[in-house]
Amino acid sequence: MQNGTDLYGLDLGGASFVKACGGNTHPDGESCVTLARIGDDAWAVGDSKRPDAQPLRFTTGELGAAGIDPARFGLSA
Repeated sequence: MQNGTDLYGLDLGGASFVKACGGNTHPDGESCVTLARIGDDAWAVGDSKRPDAQPLRFTTGELGAAGIDPARFGLSA
């Protein structure tokens, strides 16, 4: 729980995921991740090759520590 918010308790129903590709190339195509803001300080990160997998969730600080910049997705932190 971060600042009293259970990240996995947040609803993804209205989340708008944006895809960014690059880096290592997967044998089946380019490596891509998806990112959506799901709260004031909450993000969901998914794998475009596994769209049915549950996205991982991060705070803005955790996202930055992981080296993921929302600006690369056209989103602002």
